Amino acid sequence: MRVRRLRGIAAAAVATTALVTACGGGNSSAGGDGKVQLSLVAYSTPQAAYKDIIAAFQKTPEGKNITFTQSYGASGDQSRAVAAGLKADIVEFSLEPDITRLVKAGIVADDWNKNATKGFLTKSVVVIGTRKGNPKGIKTWDDLIKPGTEVITPNPFTSGAARWNLLAGYGAKSSKGTDQATGLTYLDSLLKNVPVQDDSGRKALQTFTGGKGDAILTYENEAIFAQQNKQELDYTIPDSTILIENPVAVTKNSAHPKEAAAFLKYLYSVEAQTIFAKNGYRPVAEGVTGFTWPQPAQLFTIDDLGGWPKITTDFFDPKTGKVAEIERKLGVATEK
Repeated sequence: MRVRRLRGIAAAAVATTALVTACGGGNSSAGGDGKVQLSLVAYSTPQAAYKDIIAAFQKTPEGKNITFTQSYGASGDQSRAVAAGLKADIVEFSLEPDITRLVKAGIVADDWNKNATKGFLTKSVVVIGTRKGNPKGIKTWDDLIKPGTEVITPNPFTSGAARWNLLAGYGAKSSKGTDQATGLTYLDSLLKNVPVQDDSGRKALQTFTGGKGDAILTYENEAIFAQQNKQELDYTIPDSTILIENPVAVTKNSAHPKEAAAFLKYLYSVEAQTIFAKNGYRPVAEGVTGFTWPQPAQLFTIDDLGGWPKITTDFFDPKTGKVAEIERKLGVATEK
């Protein structure tokens, strides 16, 4: 049966290939008018939230003379770009190892996560998105590996979202990592049902809403984003899924450390966190009201699976990782 191509998502979302735009003009350093331009480098999904957050920040006394450039893309690609010299005053990525790369490169201070939220700015959970009305009745992790079921998820060697997606399924099927063999067997079956692996979570969403696949693994906030943009998508929060935590930091080499720190502080304000919540993110700040977030019966964290250093080495090393081994058998690139 021919699938009707849905409209709107491409227009609503920016391309995720390190798109750079200016907000409010300005120069890269303070000029005679006292304006300062900061560079925000982030992963692919929070652009819509930042549009409103930056506008609100610029109405505050601390933000009135600050303008921004913004770059959005796959989390791993963005982190590597900053490590290679892309200018950044503030970085927000999908997952902690992409900040850790910059700590090792001397670009972010090693105490970046010594705050009340451990450096995390927003939270989410991995969900299963389906066509409107869920015509194939896809609700569980087991449903995703049934023969003939096409699942959309991006490439875990470029996309932070993809790593969260795979670890959600792995953790659910391995009893939070205690049965690694069963979990890896599940990932092998799951990835065999993935027809295309885009380089970012936002591109994967565009692929799905464009008509390809029966289900998509994605952030809860991305599913909400799609619905807010009138896409015909339903989603289910599995009984067992992973808590996503998105880190943020200022860079040590910022030309405007005072202004960058002021923006970082504002990102944790109730006002900014409410904007994040309106865009589908679970806030980390106290005092954000008016939202209800479903709690999965078995919500686990990356620490339950052994922590990012262990998982990154064991699963996502591009040459020796267990997920890399599965991907290579499928002909999927694991190295940039």
